Amino acid sequence: MEDEEAAAVLKAVGRQIRVWREAAGLKQGELGARIGYGMDLVSAVERGVRVPQPEFLDAADEVLGAAGKLAAMKEDVEKARYPKNVRDLKKLEDESVEMGAYAALHIHGLLQTPEYAQALYEMRRPSYSEEEIDRLVTARMSRKSVFERVPKPLITFVLEEVTLRRPVGGRLVLRQQLEHLLELAGLRHVEIQVMPTDREDHAGMMGSFRVLKLRRGKTMGQTEGQLYSRVISQPQEVQILEMRYGMIRAQSLSPRESVALIEKILGEET
Repeated sequence: MEDEEAAAVLKAVGRQIRVWREAAGLKQGELGARIGYGMDLVSAVERGVRVPQPEFLDAADEVLGAAGKLAAMKEDVEKARYPKNVRDLKKLEDESVEMGAYAALHIHGLLQTPEYAQALYEMRRPSYSEEEIDRLVTARMSRKSVFERVPKPLITFVLEEVTLRRPVGGRLVLRQQLEHLLELAGLRHVEIQVMPTDREDHAGMMGSFRVLKLRRGKTMGQTEGQLYSRVISQPQEVQILEMRYGMIRAQSLSPRESVALIEKILGEET
């Protein structure tokens, strides 16, 4: 694992599984045979170096007679499955009443389909393993719950026109992604705008960023770079991001014009 908090959770879960297994008088291979997993995986889970799937915990709980104590760890394990930066972002998103995001290089993560997100992660260099890609895609998709939250936050996006035309993952993936954008744009608490490529004035040339207004009145910012994602809390810096985002929205197409452009591009792809 890449952070101490998640590693501690997985080690604690692994210790509990080992305690229950030993109390049941089973060896690792015997437990694995009963729940449908190999001995190596059972060993890795008990050592805290592999993330157990929910099905693993359910099966182990039943076989070891843990009366729900192992199965109850699924929620903690699910959180530990995601990278720390994703967990931190999701906390901010869950506390927000308003979010605004400008995405410069690709469709914003909260708007992505699983196929589009997977294609992006498959492009990374150095390359991710299949397990890492699956973990990262699952983590990104988990953050989309913000659209269904009650009370609903106001969520706005500005996307570059070129990101609507770049066939990330191939033409079929792009078509599905454009259709998904139109579905989300139809939600009353979501607005999607497009920054046309031919705009001469553009306040967002410094790259992607977000502004999040939280329940208790505090406003936070978040910027993205090549190797890092930075959360900004200094009021003066957040104020600059708010100003830039306002300018970017003013320079972009209106939400209605943006939907029309997305529909036009989708028509060109079919």
